Amino acid sequence: MAEQLGFEGMPQRLYPCTPSRLNTWLDCPRRYRMTYLDRPAPPKGPPWAHNSLGISVHNALAAWWRLPLPERTAEMAGTLLLRGWLTEGYRDAEQSAAWRERARAMVERYVSRLDPADEPLGVERTVAAKTARIAMQGRIDRLDARGGELVVVDYKTGRREPTADDARSSLALALYAVAASRVLRRPCRTVELHHLPTGTVAAWEHTDDSLDRHVRRAEQIAAEASAADEAYRGDLAPAASKRRLAGEEGIDHSPFDEVFPPRPGNLCAWCDFNRHCPEGRQAAAPKEPWAAVTAAEEPS
Repeated sequence: MAEQLGFEGMPQRLYPCTPSRLNTWLDCPRRYRMTYLDRPAPPKGPPWAHNSLGISVHNALAAWWRLPLPERTAEMAGTLLLRGWLTEGYRDAEQSAAWRERARAMVERYVSRLDPADEPLGVERTVAAKTARIAMQGRIDRLDARGGELVVVDYKTGRREPTADDARSSLALALYAVAASRVLRRPCRTVELHHLPTGTVAAWEHTDDSLDRHVRRAEQIAAEASAADEAYRGDLAPAASKRRLAGEEGIDHSPFDEVFPPRPGNLCAWCDFNRHCPEGRQAAAPKEPWAAVTAAEEPS
């Protein structure tokens, strides 16, 4: 079309994205479509307890760093956790209360190992960067300044203890590092996963080459997703409109599956759209909203 209109050589439109959007495309194009393109989006399942836990902990730590220095105590971190506790997704009030206490102890233990005066460069800091193909933005849990360089810190509250390989392979952390370096004009190569349940810090120091590989990977994912977006807005638009008019129950996915195929597997049990996806339901029965925290209560 560009050549027909005499626009050959015009700059290609950048694909706006977050690391979460790119990873959703990788995990399952059907879930990507229902999350980012279908309007109205199919109703999601109930909220997850492990998401409530993670948000409560992240919010408490962010609020702690915003306190005046004399107030940054471990006890205050616990108090902030209690004040902002989210109850959605838990089996009952008893389970929520038990996890509230576990999370309070977790946050206090983690904060007790920090130097309150070691001010981060950013907390819940939004960063953005452009490449030849994408316009990426994201929010970093914590951005430290150490020895003239920046360090990306990501908090983890799940059961599984992260490893250095998890830090190395994380597309999101690598893109955050690239974006932070460009925004603040300081080197940023080290990324860290801070696991609050165990106190483990899984770190990786990237090279320029490894960061470039992650950027190229992000651009490849974006190229696929962008082409699918264009198909949705073009040839698939009539089918999308018909589906919306028909309502959300019993969604017919067939007009979209060539471009947005499902990728059924074990993760389907945790998908917000499991009830709208026959292949997902066949691959894995949906989990109860509190399933992840219940598993964490059991001995390893």
